[in-house]
This record gives sequence, C-alpha cells and structure tokens, in this order.
Amino acid sequence: MVLEIALTNFFSVNEKIILDLQAANIQTKEARLLADNTFFVGNERLLKTVAIYGANASGKSNIIKAIKASVDMILNSHNYNEGDTFGFKPYKFGEKDALSEFYIRFIVKGIEHEYSFTCNRDEIVTETLYYYPKGRKALIFTRDERIEGDKKDKYEFASVIRRPMDVASNTSRKTLFLSRASQMDRDKAKEIYRWFNEQLVFSYRGKTTVATDRFLGDNKEEVLRVLKAADSDIVEFTFKDGELTTFHRRNPSLPFDFNTEESEGTKILFKIMLTVMDVVRNNKVMFLDEVETSLHTRLVEYLINLFHNSRSAQLVFTTHNTHLLDMTRFRKDQIFFVNKREDGSSDLYSLFDYKDFREKMDLEKAYLQGRFDAVPYINEFENI
Repeated sequence: MVLEIALTNFFSVNEKIILDLQAANIQTKEARLLADNTFFVGNERLLKTVAIYGANASGKSNIIKAIKASVDMILNSHNYNEGDTFGFKPYKFGEKDALSEFYIRFIVKGIEHEYSFTCNRDEIVTETLYYYPKGRKALIFTRDERIEGDKKDKYEFASVIRRPMDVASNTSRKTLFLSRASQMDRDKAKEIYRWFNEQLVFSYRGKTTVATDRFLGDNKEEVLRVLKAADSDIVEFTFKDGELTTFHRRNPSLPFDFNTEESEGTKILFKIMLTVMDVVRNNKVMFLDEVETSLHTRLVEYLINLFHNSRSAQLVFTTHNTHLLDMTRFRKDQIFFVNKREDGSSDLYSLFDYKDFREKMDLEKAYLQGRFDAVPYINEFENI
C-alpha cells in the first residue's frame, strides 16, 4: 500500500508535488456514505482510488510517467553501464544543476517504510531507506555521494542489511544501493525490491500472478457481466486445455475460437480484466494514464467499483471523463487537479484544498467552468 509519493524535477514537474493517498478527516454525511472508498492499515486510513484531472498538456500524464521512470530505476539500475542515462528528463526550464527527487512512503508486511533518492540524468547523488518496525522511525541505510572520501564516508548503515559495505563497494554512482543489495541477495533489500516489482502495476496488460484457467473459473459470472457492460454479445465461455471458447447471443450453441474468431477489442478486454482482477485480488497498487483508453465509460465505472469493493487495492489514474466528477462516487480527497503554472511547470492539488466547495455542489459543472484552474479557457473561440 502507498501512503504518499513526492516528485521534484521530473518532466514538467519542477517544484515538489505530493500525491497523498492518506484519507483526510472528512466528517460529512456524504463522506460517511463513501466509507468503502477507504481502508485502514493499523491506525492509518488510506484511499483506494485517486482521480487526476487536468487540461491537455497540463502535465497530468507526466506524474504517472515520473513515478514509472523512478520505479524502473529501482528495478533496473544495477544493469546500467558507463554512458547510460536514466529514463527521464528533468524540468527543461529549471536550474541546470537541479537534482530530481523521488520519495515514497509505503507499507510492506504491515510495516511503514520511507525510500527516496536524488539524481541527475547520469548519476545517483543521495539515497535513503527508513522503516518503522516498532512505530518509530529507524534507519536502514543512507548514502550521500557529495561527501568527500571513500565509501565508508558516504554511507551510513544500521544493522538491518548484512555486510552492507560489500554491497556499497559494488555500487557505482549509476546504481541505486537498493537495487544492488537485492541483486546481492540481501534479505531486506530483496523484500523492498520485490514490493516495487510485484505490487506496483503500470499497465492494463502488466504482469499477473493469476493463472488464466483459475481466473476464468473463479470469476466467470463477473467476466460475463463485464462483457455485457461492454456491449458484447458473448453470453458464455469455456476454458479447457489452454483453449478459450466463446458463445454468442445469436446462436448460444455455436462455439467461437477466442484466438482466431474474436475481435481484437474483445481480446484486449479479457487481458485487461485478467490484470485488473489480479491487482484487486492481491491488493496491489495500479497507476493508469488515461484510464478510459480502450474502455467504454461504463467499464471505467465498473473498474473503479472493483477497487472500492476490494480490501485494500489502490488505483491512481488520470482521466478526461468529467462524468466521474460526482460527489456520490468520490470523496473530496480522492479528486486531484493538475494545472500548468505560468513558467510551464505542473502543479498538483486536491479538491480537499477548496474548503468552500461543499459535497452538495455540482462538481462536474464547477470543473468545466474553470473553478479549479485545471481546464483550458476557450474564450478565443466564442465568436467563431
């Protein structure tokens, strides 16, 4: 589970922005009716879904893109060689030597962790990992490449990772210590690395831990409901010996081979459901840019409801679908906006920040009228 992510100097993000998945203390009747949109981990109440709205070119996609680029660095930096550059660009109009920073608070096996690193496009500059094993913050390691001297001067360790200096001596400035320590079979680092690798999903067709036959068998009625919502005329299917067979409304006794006779749209839909159900069943965290891509509006609503009905799965998504801006669907702290500042950088803020906006107001109308500064003004077209 993710509590908070902060980004600085990635793509169109210049100054630090914070994506907060901790539920605000909202005591209204409307918020109480949406209790299923949140869940508890210990005393911490978290959001299951967050929707990010903004105009075209405001930078909302860059937020997902920056998070993915940072996670990719964690998963792959131990493979970087001299001359390689990291897979992101800093804010183009910022200070030349400004560092990019990724920070995340998350929960692994019931224990809160904090991990962060700073870098330029060529080298890691700082890196830290803390955790709260008994409810109090404790160091696992910290690293600062700006400090003069050798490795023992640049690193500080607690006793969590065995023989940490062996790892440090094999960690270049191209490589995150966390990545190298996992590669070198250090248990705590492997635990954190696996969390980033297995629990964070960035695509409808990402890696899953669900076997197709078991998934289709356990979720048959649910899959058929999804197909119905997608205006498909499939009324039945079977899965045997690795072969999926579908049956259609016009002739329910006539079999169709899924791989050769179904449309590409139907194939994509099955793959999407396989990924989403894996995320929901295993309480993972999903990040989706433009959630409506490849999906009908009703399917987007269905997908969001799957997360709200889950135990602790989380979904962060960007969208242009204003019909979802409904206070009977989302709490105020679940709606975020991205606006382009005058310097061209992206700003991120929550509907919860607008204390004068009440749940009984028409959120969609207010958004389209530009009340939250996150939609383009089109006055220049009024006289056409």
